[in-house]
Amino acid sequence: MFNKPCKINLMNTLQFSKDSLQSQKLYSSKNPPLFFVMMRFNNKIAMVFLSCIVIFMIILYSICSRNSSYISQNSNILSGKTADLQGPEEIDCDINGEYIIGCRKEGEEVYVPFSFLHRYFEIYGKLATYDGLERFEWSHSYSRIYHPKAKYDPRGVYMYFENYNVEVRDRVKCVTASEGVPVSTQWESQGYYYPTQIAQFGLSHYSKNLTDPEPRRKIFDDGDREIAKWVVPTSATLDVILDTKLNTKITKFKTSENYNEAIQLKMDHVSDLVMTIDVKLNGNSSLTVVLQNRETKINYFLHYITTDVLIAVQDNNIYHGIGIISEWTKLTRDLIVDLQKGLNYASKDKSKHKIPKSKLKIISINLRGSGAVDNLTLSSSEHIQQFYDAAEWFVKHQDSETGGWSIPVKRKLASGFVVLEKGWLSAMGQGQAISVLARAYAHSGGDQKYLNTALNGLKPFRVQSSEGGVLATFLNKYHWYEEYPTKPPSFVLNGFIFSLLGLYDLASIAPVEFSEEAEFLYNQGMETLKNMLTLFDMGSVTCYDLRHFTLGIAPNLARWDYHATHVNQLLLLSTIEDEPLLKTTAERWIGYMNGKRADHN
Repeated sequence: MFNKPCKINLMNTLQFSKDSLQSQKLYSSKNPPLFFVMMRFNNKIAMVFLSCIVIFMIILYSICSRNSSYISQNSNILSGKTADLQGPEEIDCDINGEYIIGCRKEGEEVYVPFSFLHRYFEIYGKLATYDGLERFEWSHSYSRIYHPKAKYDPRGVYMYFENYNVEVRDRVKCVTASEGVPVSTQWESQGYYYPTQIAQFGLSHYSKNLTDPEPRRKIFDDGDREIAKWVVPTSATLDVILDTKLNTKITKFKTSENYNEAIQLKMDHVSDLVMTIDVKLNGNSSLTVVLQNRETKINYFLHYITTDVLIAVQDNNIYHGIGIISEWTKLTRDLIVDLQKGLNYASKDKSKHKIPKSKLKIISINLRGSGAVDNLTLSSSEHIQQFYDAAEWFVKHQDSETGGWSIPVKRKLASGFVVLEKGWLSAMGQGQAISVLARAYAHSGGDQKYLNTALNGLKPFRVQSSEGGVLATFLNKYHWYEEYPTKPPSFVLNGFIFSLLGLYDLASIAPVEFSEEAEFLYNQGMETLKNMLTLFDMGSVTCYDLRHFTLGIAPNLARWDYHATHVNQLLLLSTIEDEPLLKTTAERWIGYMNGKRADHN
């Protein structure tokens, strides 16, 4: 691309001139050129002429030298170097005298690896490509803010819970076939019923029922209109009979004790993999759904059996216990969730066993033992039924004396707090349960059992946390509802606000003659929130609780997801309350998520 640099030698140049003339027969000892003749006869002229040639060659050398430098510089540019600008160099960075990391220096700028910044400052970034151009996107928070589109409606979507998928969380062991609600492993690996998680499960499905499209449903067997084409072995019986108690036709079955002989409904069903069915199983009986991976042709067997075992797995056989009962029960099963929980149950690497819904189909439903079935339906979703499963759990499992739904595991919030022994109550659990029950009361058209259970759930709000309730007092003045009723009080912000929403829901939905107490407790709590809210502001993020006040230790700064929850809660409350503090505080806290900080003095 570039010419080779010039190399000038005066004597060589003169010799070149002589040789060139000889080659052209213009020079010889017998016939020298004119200027050589002149030089012989006039030394002065020769000296002048020679001086001119020297000056000319010096000028030529200077020009070629500059050209050589230019060419060399451009060659270095092509190879990533510059002659005049110093390129990037490796340099050690001493970070506050604690860390030595490799950085790069370019001129006066020093470049620190983002991987270090990410860990050190808890900031986030990723490379992204738009229209073929790559750029780096930097953010201070990984959480999302949901701005309410209208005033909060206690009969409508609960906050942003239509985006929740509680049952797919890693800390959910399974959704029980006996109760239809999630079992938590958050603080105990064996699994237990956690009221807060069950309430969130119910509220998410209630919200999805309002936001998702109307579900697709296909009825396969209801005893009256649709009778499935079951394949019945010669040793088994299957009959459609009238159940006089239910006043409807049902499908009654009985098979031999040979496990390999089952009454079978062959299928080739894809897409809609939520099953609802009314079942009545006797003794050692079962209903099995066979799913097949459409790519690998591997079969998976979901067995719903008469046992109290929550979940068990053996090879490709996954067992879900529906309980030891001989009465009619409605099963609502998300078959994908049941399969995935089974595959993950004995595996440490859950990602290896994840099977996309699009790759699965139902190839058969099998009946064994004896019993009856009715209303076999496959659908795209059954949100409202799953919501009612949660509401029924709260009706069934409330302690009628205390009005609470206790947590059956120990909980140590932090060093310095007294351990919460099994059976403790949570204001957040109480509040979200009340939100479920208030909606169930409204949606059912006024079923009194839901209202009565919700009203009874107010009892713990009157009892001090030191005496088994959820009520704490700040500076002997402000009444606070404790998510964790610790000694000393912990004052967890997000749990307190969730409890306020439950009180507001009940106060708004209950008939006037029943709403007074819930309204009083809500107003009392809101007064506390307005006076204590700014105590949670750390100038760059919020704190999760007030342990720095009650224990005299360092603040417990909120993770960004909890910080975002605080913001979302305040934005929602600002649609209920005419209180500027709620919105201005939320906006300031949104600023913290974008890297803003409180002013220095």
